[in-house]
Formats: sequence, structure tokens, C-alpha cells
Amino acid sequence: MDRSTVLGRDSGPLSAGSGMASQRDDWVTVLLGGVMTIGVTLDGWAHKNVIETLEGFFTWWHAVLYTGFLATVAWTFLLAYRRRDRHPRWWWDGWPNGYRVGALGVLVFGAGGVGDMLWHEILGIEIGLLPSFSPSHTLVSIGGLLLVTSPLRSWWASGENGWRAVTGIVSAAMSAIAATVLLTYVSAFMTGAPTVAYAPQLGDYGGIVDTPDEYVAVQGVTAYFITTLLLTIPLILMLRRRAALPGMGTAVTTGVIVYFLAINQLPDVHTLAAVLAIAGAAAADGLLVLLDRRRGTTALLRLPLAGALFPALVWSFQMLGLHLAEGIRWPAEMWTGTVVFTACLGALLGGLATRPAEYGAPAAGRAAADRAPSSAPAA
Repeated sequence: MDRSTVLGRDSGPLSAGSGMASQRDDWVTVLLGGVMTIGVTLDGWAHKNVIETLEGFFTWWHAVLYTGFLATVAWTFLLAYRRRDRHPRWWWDGWPNGYRVGALGVLVFGAGGVGDMLWHEILGIEIGLLPSFSPSHTLVSIGGLLLVTSPLRSWWASGENGWRAVTGIVSAAMSAIAATVLLTYVSAFMTGAPTVAYAPQLGDYGGIVDTPDEYVAVQGVTAYFITTLLLTIPLILMLRRRAALPGMGTAVTTGVIVYFLAINQLPDVHTLAAVLAIAGAAAADGLLVLLDRRRGTTALLRLPLAGALFPALVWSFQMLGLHLAEGIRWPAEMWTGTVVFTACLGALLGGLATRPAEYGAPAAGRAAADRAPSSAPAA
């Protein structure tokens, strides 16, 4: 990776024979993947709000989802097919960098789609928690995640920023939405647990008695931990390969929030909290950009610091929104501890993602390692 990439400057166009998708190619993939993501959101809304009155696979929201899928598939395969002059086995060797894994996602999504059709027609429609655990929905979500992240991997492989970075960041946001489909029952953006009072209760013969409020609190804390992983992992993966850019964490957070607000039809309390969570993500992005400009991308503990800062700000702002809308009723130990624990979890993710060579090496050695390619071309 050259210095222009580290500092976030565009390194110029790629040659036609480089094996890279063009910036236009990635934009088309993002737009078609966006249609598929809208279809996923509509399907989630239907399962939550109207599925009790409509049954069967052939619905208008499935039409949007699978039209987007088929269009993205056709475009992905076209990118490989038009390289058939250089790669006679284009279906194997012709994929642009970053798109081979997307082709694998086509197979996984297709298998899940067929399974979903058979499941709906034979066993009926899933409601409540069941859609999140449906095997066919799991395959569809994983396949969709692999498919819509092709522009993200293409961005990493290109060495460019500028508008190419926008396609990569939007792709990362869509990947978070794809993963969110499996986690609708454990989202911090939809839990009202912090607004429910919790106080430990002693039994008649000593010891702590389990109460319904305790179960609500445990579910709420778990939701914050799981959602921290969902939001922080894409951000850390981007920061591992690029200097911080405005909108990295904000895009991922906004994508997940829009999905939840849409399928739940804009619930009042959670909407205000979600808007402030987006503000917290934007504040974190701004601080990360500033830190990278001041400290550089080879600074010690860069990724652990980013991993801690991001969830700490997102959840602090989100809980402020809950407090303004409904009132935080958790004890101070719980809501402050949740913020600190999620920050520690993010720092751990950042530490795991940090290249070992960055620690304990002389500054010159770290700079040389940063200028070297970070990995083989993306699949």
C-alpha cells in the first residue's frame, strides 16, 4: 500500500488489464445490491407486520428482493464473462478482484432462496422469532452478505479512495444489514431494557431472587454486546486497510438503524434514541479522522483505540436519547457499565485485528510494513 492510499488520496485509474473492476462497475453493483437490500427490509417489515394475513412465497416484497438478487447476479457474472478473451475459463478465472467471493454468495443465496420458497409453500410463513432462526433465511442472509460486499473487497484491492471509497463504505453498510436480518431479536436499537427499573431482590432465606425485571435487564445488556460486534467489526476491517474517512462508522450504523426503524414502523422512543446514536457514530468518525491525521495510521494502539471510542460514543448518545424520550431507569452501575464494557469489547476487536508487526517494531520498520501490500489480491 503506497503513501497516497494511507493518507486517503486517490491513486489514479487502474489499467484495463489489471483484473480490477472499474469504479463504474462497483457503482452498478452497489445500486443493484441496494435494490436487494430494500427487498430484504421490505421482507422483514412484512414478517413483522402483515404476515399474519398474507401467506405464500409469491408476494410483492419477495418480488423486490429476488429482482434485486437476479439483477446483481446477472451483473456480477457479466463482469467475469466480458473478460473471456483473456480468461477462456471466465467462470473460474475471470472474476475482478473482490468479486470471486461474491460469486460464491450467489450459490449460497440461490440455495437459500429455493429453500425459502419450499419452506413457505410446504410449512408456511415464519412469524415472531422464527424468521431469525429459519435455515433458509440464514442461507439467504449469508449469501447476500457475500454478494453485496464485492465492492468493499474491490475497494480494498484497488488502492484507491475518492469515490471508490464511497462504494466500499456503502457496501459495508449493506453487509451489516444482511447480518442484522439474523439478529432482529437481539438489537440494542430496539430494546427498551434501560427504561425498565431493575433492583436486585433478596429472598426470604437470603440470596438474590430471579425476577422478570432481571431477565429484561440481561436481555438488554446482551443486545448491546451483540450489536457492538455487528457495528464495530465492519469499521475495524475498513480501518485495518485504510485511514479513517468521514462516514465509515456512520454509514454502517445508519444502515442498521434504518432497517430496524423500517420494520418496526418508526417506534417513537427508539426513533429519537436511534437518531442520537447516528450522531454519536458521526462524532466518532470525526474523532477517528482527526486522530489518524495527527497520529498517523501506524500509531501504537490505533485499532484498539478506534474500537473502544466508536461503541462508547454510539451507546452514550443512544442512551441519552432513551433518557430524553422515556427516562433511563437502570441503576448507574448498569448503564455506565454497559458503555464501558462495550468499549472494552471494541478495543479487544481492534487488538485482534492489529497486525503483529505493528507492535514492538521500530518506527521505520512499521512505516515500511505500512507501505507494503497488506494482503494478496482480494478474492
